[in-house]
Amino acid sequence: MDIIVIQPDTPDENIRHILKKLESKGLHANVSRGTERTIIGVIGDTSKVTEDEEDAIRAMTGVENVLRILKPYKLASLEFKKTPSEIDVDGIVIGGNKIQVMAGPCSVENRAGLINIAEKVKEAGATFLRGGAFKPRTSPYSFQGLGEEGLQFLVEAKLKTGLRIITELMDPRDLDVIMKYTDIIQIGTRNMQNFRLLLEVGGVDKPVLLKRGLSATIKEWLMSAEYIMSKGNQKVMLCERGIRTFETATRNTLDLSAIPVLKQLTHLPVVVDPSHGVGRWDLVAPMSRAAVAAGADALIIEVHPNPEEALSDGEQSLKPNIFAQLMKELKPVAQAVGREI
Repeated sequence: MDIIVIQPDTPDENIRHILKKLESKGLHANVSRGTERTIIGVIGDTSKVTEDEEDAIRAMTGVENVLRILKPYKLASLEFKKTPSEIDVDGIVIGGNKIQVMAGPCSVENRAGLINIAEKVKEAGATFLRGGAFKPRTSPYSFQGLGEEGLQFLVEAKLKTGLRIITELMDPRDLDVIMKYTDIIQIGTRNMQNFRLLLEVGGVDKPVLLKRGLSATIKEWLMSAEYIMSKGNQKVMLCERGIRTFETATRNTLDLSAIPVLKQLTHLPVVVDPSHGVGRWDLVAPMSRAAVAAGADALIIEVHPNPEEALSDGEQSLKPNIFAQLMKELKPVAQAVGREI
């Protein structure tokens, strides 16, 4: 809310009322009277004006339109920070020239299997190990994860391979235990607008991967990032993982156009999850290559040695040898856009 356009022939009394409303919010105004329209330029930090407050001003007598110049997501916007953010995760940078790859199973199923996967994705060139210890599932009867035992397996795999860990947080009550084990906290798609959870992770010193909600607009997604950043945690990454559309040929519709759009709106690194985006292992490789070409700063890919026996998301998991081949295919794509992998 930076410019208020006043309707023709609006009485001065109404304009004064609008100005008093702005003053009550700690804002000042510059009134410019033209032959056809009167324009009020709002001076002050308008990013803190909520959409509800903006709508209330729009409803005032005499107001024709209310326009924003600054984005409502102040901390996440390029207007706030002109250069792309680089997030250091225990010595590995996300958002720099090198495209990082996070790989591993959807769920941590057992110790031996996880370490085996970790060794294979590390050999192929991955720098992070993904794996869920607390799993949000559509059915309450599906495998829900191993909990803290699964986190312990992740740390053991990290010690053996050097891979950094990313795992999902679902409940604020699990934050303390997650903090003990992980290098990146993942906020899943179902929790993108769980504002209590976002505020909790905003208060800790740990990088956060924020996945896009199933039906979230880019603006809503960035506003969720703003929740985290408003509490002091600036180490936020945005993960495009597909949105729900009318299309049924794939699990979701992977919105790769979001990558260049985000690059124009925010300084935060952009990660792409092609596994959830398409839900089919045979489509993961082409979408991974396309994501790198579109400007992704990192990929997060599901890998399992025996997908048909996976406890979750086997249909979208790559076997280790296919993942290794994909890593080779990504190198020339990254080079073509001036990056490395």
